Amino acid sequence: MLLTSIAEIAEEPLVLDPADRRAEQETNTWWLGLEEADRSLSVSEVVDAFERTAEAIGARIRTTGFRGTATFYVWHDPQAGQLRCSTGSVAADALPFGAACVACDDLGPVVEAFLADRAPGVIGWADLAEARGGAEGAVAAPPAVWVRGVGTAP
Repeated sequence: MLLTSIAEIAEEPLVLDPADRRAEQETNTWWLGLEEADRSLSVSEVVDAFERTAEAIGARIRTTGFRGTATFYVWHDPQAGQLRCSTGSVAADALPFGAACVACDDLGPVVEAFLADRAPGVIGWADLAEARGGAEGAVAAPPAVWVRGVGTAP
């Protein structure tokens, strides 16, 4: 089911409008959960599915005549127990996150963390300090976000 959902993202409606980032985020952001049947998937199968989806989105963008920067990006949200992905008319170093993130070109660790999450969306009180980065007041490392350029240079 997960691989099918990833593939279907390439066919979903797509808005690229640098003047309306909200419309981009509302239209171009997807949440993917893990079903029990997906637990047997390998990291490479999921990474390959996202690679194909990024390629298909890039091909779609080229046929629209859009001329500008566009990025497809994927991250793991451990609090929600989801992989999330989006496409926006932004550069990889300007992703619309409210906090810091680390753009990377290796999706494997992001997918590995998602597939290893045995209690998605559940963080116990005792584990909360660890999930937030350790000791009280410690700052957690910014999340890794896999990025792939899918637009064309202006």
